[in-house]
Amino acid sequence: MDVALIPAFNEEETIYEVVTRAKRIGLTPIVIDDCSKDRTSELARKAGAIVLRHERNRGKGEAIKTGFNFLKNLDGVKHVVLLDADLQYLPEDSLNLLLPLKEDRVDIVFGCRDFKKIPLRHRLGNWVWRNSFNLFFRTNFKDTNCGLVALTREAIEKVKDGLQGGYIVENSILVQALKNNLRVRQAPVRVYYKKKSSFLRGIRVVLGVLIFILKEGLKYRLKRI
Repeated sequence: MDVALIPAFNEEETIYEVVTRAKRIGLTPIVIDDCSKDRTSELARKAGAIVLRHERNRGKGEAIKTGFNFLKNLDGVKHVVLLDADLQYLPEDSLNLLLPLKEDRVDIVFGCRDFKKIPLRHRLGNWVWRNSFNLFFRTNFKDTNCGLVALTREAIEKVKDGLQGGYIVENSILVQALKNNLRVRQAPVRVYYKKKSSFLRGIRVVLGVLIFILKEGLKYRLKRI
């Protein structure tokens, strides 16, 4: 069984469609409602998803952890896709990420976006993150912060304890993958931005992720000296 974990917070406008499209391509959708104030849970159940709900807002990282822990109750789960609830990424592109996993060539597949499709301020932030990550971890990834990720069931056990929240989620998974010598590759995905971050919020986000990369990168390099 292949599962889509879908963290959601106030996503009543898109959650029904996301769940429906995930089911259409053979994924079992599990929505983690992070204490939404709207009809997110109701519409997700109506579309046919398993719904887990936080009683208070805890953030994307904790929502994913809740999903990972719930998988222990499901038999036969082989692969898991982390899928956004707002249609920034298309559920159908999950198939591009799942194929290398099913062929047992890799353990984790990250989406790789076309940065020409990304607003300039977001593009600049991603440029800083990507180059900093590659410098400190001696990698050559084209995209280190794409929110569409696919993992084997075994890989989840090795990355889940180091999972961080916010915009650090993807970097924290990537760091744990490298620390555990997991096989990682990337696959092209489409991306659609519906809104841009404000300038000040963007600065805070960029700095927060950059600090995480620098801190973890230094620890990673020191352990290999």
